[in-house]
Amino acid sequence: MSRPVPPPAAALAALRFDNRFTRELPADPVADNPRRQVYGACYSRVLPVHTAQPRLVACSREAAALLDLTETDCRSDLFARVFSGNHLLAGMDPHAACYGGHQFGNWAGQLGDGRAINLGEAVNSRGEHWTVQLKGAGPTPYSRNADGLAVLRSSLREFLCSEAMFHLGVPTTRALSLILTGDPVERDMFYDGHPEEEPGAIVCRLAPSFIRFGNFELFAARGEFDILRQLADFTIRTYFPHLGEPSPEVYARWFDEICRATAALMVHWLRIGFVHGVMNTDNMSIHGLTIDYGPYGWLEDYDPTWTPNTTDAMGRRYCFGRQPAIAQWNLARLADALAPLVGAVEPLAQSVQDYTRHFEDGWEAMMAEKLGLAAFEPEQDRPLFRDLLRLLPEVETDMTLFYRHLALVPTAAGIPAKNRLAPLQEAFYWPEQLTIAHRGRLAAWLDRYAERVRHDHLADDERRQRMHAVNPKYVLRNYLAQLAIDKVLEGEYSLVDELLEVLRRPYDEQPGRERFAGKRPEWARHRPGCSMLSCSS
Repeated sequence: MSRPVPPPAAALAALRFDNRFTRELPADPVADNPRRQVYGACYSRVLPVHTAQPRLVACSREAAALLDLTETDCRSDLFARVFSGNHLLAGMDPHAACYGGHQFGNWAGQLGDGRAINLGEAVNSRGEHWTVQLKGAGPTPYSRNADGLAVLRSSLREFLCSEAMFHLGVPTTRALSLILTGDPVERDMFYDGHPEEEPGAIVCRLAPSFIRFGNFELFAARGEFDILRQLADFTIRTYFPHLGEPSPEVYARWFDEICRATAALMVHWLRIGFVHGVMNTDNMSIHGLTIDYGPYGWLEDYDPTWTPNTTDAMGRRYCFGRQPAIAQWNLARLADALAPLVGAVEPLAQSVQDYTRHFEDGWEAMMAEKLGLAAFEPEQDRPLFRDLLRLLPEVETDMTLFYRHLALVPTAAGIPAKNRLAPLQEAFYWPEQLTIAHRGRLAAWLDRYAERVRHDHLADDERRQRMHAVNPKYVLRNYLAQLAIDKVLEGEYSLVDELLEVLRRPYDEQPGRERFAGKRPEWARHRPGCSMLSCSS
């Protein structure tokens, strides 16, 4: 006899919470939570603000399944009240974490969850713990001069991108829901002294934990070494138990594991053309996850110096091509914080140095996969990769489309140059940039590439399948997210649902949805939200 399916409210109310972070780590003793410096604590307890009229815009069925919820559960009135912060379920323990960080290369001191409130750690039927967090749910002690709220445009971008990255196979925090609050929020989008009211919204995020490099940096910088040790021991015992009981040697092995996971994440970002935009140390996860989606973007034309962040426009510290080096710099700052626990800098320094090898090995293997090669062969492939990456920026070339259509290039011997070039035409933004000289260089590279493929004895059909499995056809281009924002502002949510559906299968052809795979339209080149974005985006 099958078990009866509980009504949506019952399924949601049955969520079980086991709040290890707040149970085992020191809490802020101050209860009224004014904005302030918080000492001697890993977190502060704080309640979400009440929202006027919560309304669900979208939910992710895959993220909901992590909590044993269905889409029907997500569309209940109780769901909207819980994940807008208006109702707490039994067992929830709302709190904001205390951490610091380096921002744009400079120590910023205490930062903390300024607009994020963790509701608690939900435990699913498989025994997995998922920290449930509301972003945009109101002020905390760490909000400084801000209101702790979020607006639709930033929230929708984070919701869609979190799930898009998951389906692309990139380690990431998850997004359960996007809810409009019914409250206006004032924002100065361009920091130019012209604030406007925008619709408020809240994203519910899920992760094993939201512990960042900056959690450890703050306690080390303040000399709060007992709390630093408590947090490190908790983290290892809870999330890295395979390393053994905490000790100086285990701290070092743990850090090395973080270095390896971070290197792997950077390889993923470069594979799909993703630019995070604000790789401060407080935005780096100890789990090797992509975390805190703000002014991110995907490369449209292949430009390694491109950054989507207006704040970074001058220095380009966080541009596409510098991300792996910045990740290593950030790891070095985490190593500085952990050194008092290890008692020696040498093993930590070695792991920071080894990061380069882990990244380069991963990058070379990834590039071989992007080109459909059977395996990476250093002598042949390093110059092949190098010359391709020199060619791509010479003319405005869409990175996503180039690699996708490279799979269609015929590789048999004796193919005329125009036949090899033809499948790539769709990747170029300005055909007039394709001078005779550039066509010649590209044709010569394609001949070398074809010869390399023949060396593997790969049929073109097999190569195409291999390449389509790692080179997505669909990514969340900024202009697509902006179109969805525009529609929601008009009260129309269907484009959000359609984008979420398309992004579930980014490597598939999906006939009838080709419009979501096209190049950035010219109107989007300089439109706010479609090119560069501010940190408030």
